[in-house]
Amino acid sequence: MKPVATFPLTDRQKIRGVFTDIDDTLTTDGRLPAEAYAAMEYLQSAGIAVVPITGRPAGWCDLIARIWPVDGVVGENGAFYFHYDRKARRMIRRYVDDDKTRATNRERLLALGRQILADVPGAGISADQLYRETDLAVDFFEDVAPLSAESIDRIVAILTKAGVTAKVSSIHVNGWFGSYDKLTMTKLFAADCLGVDLDVEERAFVFTGDSPNDGPMFDFFSHSIGVANVRDFEDRLINPPTYITDGYGGQGFSEVARLLIDAKNKQAGGA
Repeated sequence: MKPVATFPLTDRQKIRGVFTDIDDTLTTDGRLPAEAYAAMEYLQSAGIAVVPITGRPAGWCDLIARIWPVDGVVGENGAFYFHYDRKARRMIRRYVDDDKTRATNRERLLALGRQILADVPGAGISADQLYRETDLAVDFFEDVAPLSAESIDRIVAILTKAGVTAKVSSIHVNGWFGSYDKLTMTKLFAADCLGVDLDVEERAFVFTGDSPNDGPMFDFFSHSIGVANVRDFEDRLINPPTYITDGYGGQGFSEVARLLIDAKNKQAGGA
């Protein structure tokens, strides 16, 4: 991973959008700092699209798409995207699975959650589970005492044995039925809402993240950036990001935003 300061100016000047994880990428110690929120607004003002790509639940994503300075959001690790059409005052939602499939899978996942609580001491079901439509979030760090790597691996093993796709974030193990991921839905969002074929134009976009479940995004985007705390997961990262920031969490994201906005300003000034 190279320091983000080495991100070439000519490449930064071509960036049209930023896809970003939320937890421990936009947030710091579980809170969204003012500088990270402002950074999203500054990016939009500079003509750079901002799209959070998160494992957080549908209920949160509806609020984020409506209220944050963003162009849309991909949620629950790629199960859907939400895009709020402000002119029409209408939320556009696209899911991988239909209503019936999502309802059936929710019941199956909740049963697995009960099994995990019985088999892995100290694990919890995420406080935001009630607002999820497609996945199970098992808490190992957010509202519970930190679990060992062995316990986290045990959670993953239980989910995997049941035929569930399991991904580890900085705070949860997320599990869902299906083979989709963050990247799959990000490509659909880009095509539908930005009019962009990412397979052709990925170098015009940046992705920022911090943990193993961001691996497909780190691998796909040439300009992938990990905030400094991504180092906490180096032993679990099959596909590390190209660059790394000096700052942790929201401070690291703000660092990226400043570099991109500075590049746009220099371009406008003829530099």
